[in-house]
Amino acid sequence: MDESITSVFDIVLKSFTFEESEGTQESLTVTIPEVLDPQYGMYVWPSAVILAQYAWTHRGQLADKTLLELGAGVSLPGVVAAKCGARVILSDSARLPLCLENCRRSCAANGLDGVPVMGLTWGEISPALVFLPALDVILGSDVFYEPEDFEDVIVSVVFLLKKSPKAEFWTTYQERSADWSIEALLHKWKLQCVSVPLPSFNANRAQLAGSTLPGRHTVQMLIIKLGA
Repeated sequence: MDESITSVFDIVLKSFTFEESEGTQESLTVTIPEVLDPQYGMYVWPSAVILAQYAWTHRGQLADKTLLELGAGVSLPGVVAAKCGARVILSDSARLPLCLENCRRSCAANGLDGVPVMGLTWGEISPALVFLPALDVILGSDVFYEPEDFEDVIVSVVFLLKKSPKAEFWTTYQERSADWSIEALLHKWKLQCVSVPLPSFNANRAQLAGSTLPGRHTVQMLIIKLGA
């Protein structure tokens, strides 16, 4: 597995190759543009690689399913899901047009024509959110980054899950502080949460998809659903 980088102006193209661990020949390589800009949404973070690995490992469940990626930024998990046959919608904050443009750039870099990209701001029940189609899966990597945003993310997710009660929210987040937790919010909004061990989808490695990004970072993988 290798990671190739090509620099174009202020954009870096990174290639990530997802492979089977059982010795089969099946693999998927995607190219993700990063913008050399201080806005953190423009980089591939460890959580995105791990969520993309989960999507790749569960690609058999994704064919012809409808997925929405929240806070997509560079869109690695969404691009992988789309290449695995899912009907993907990419979204980021309506207030961050550069991030939305990078979503489109990621689609173009991977030959994904016609993938909708829309502005969805967490915590806001906008017309774009209301008129989304029924979803099977919601993706979100490192959307639990700033504590002041946690409940806004949950509000958006709850709205979407109530619209599509059988949907699941697949999310990864990097542990940055022992004091940051979404447990109380999950209880408040009556959500069920299952922690997925990284070894169960071959993500407990310092190098993943040809990238050294996961490294020694502690990343959690969660599946969140409506409570009973």
